[in-house]
Amino acid sequence: MLAEVREHAGRHYAVQFHYALPDNSWAVELSEAAPAPAAWAETPDAATHLPGPAFLVALIPDEDPAAEPTVCVYGPAEHVIPYEIMRWFMEQVADQVERCRSGFKRSEPEAPEPTPPGPGP
Repeated sequence: MLAEVREHAGRHYAVQFHYALPDNSWAVELSEAAPAPAAWAETPDAATHLPGPAFLVALIPDEDPAAEPTVCVYGPAEHVIPYEIMRWFMEQVADQVERCRSGFKRSEPEAPEPTPPGPGP
């Protein structure tokens, strides 16, 4: 799973996407990110930070167009989420909702176009 990492006020946050099979939904997770192992510094294009345990998870159903996306809060510890990070996370969620909903539209069978009345017998 690849993660997008963003820094805010000296802290790093990660958003990652994966498919949650039991929920038949895409999951978009927000977590704090920790520095990657120092040994990775020698590897070109290696991640500098890795996601930690998710504390916010948005579930976006992709099989039932009537099912609403939800956001779940996890963890025993209190998390303070800066406004800019919350906006970034919700923009990622909104983009995923749009992708799933456009997928619903593409998979729906198109209604046949009405046949114009023709000359009678």
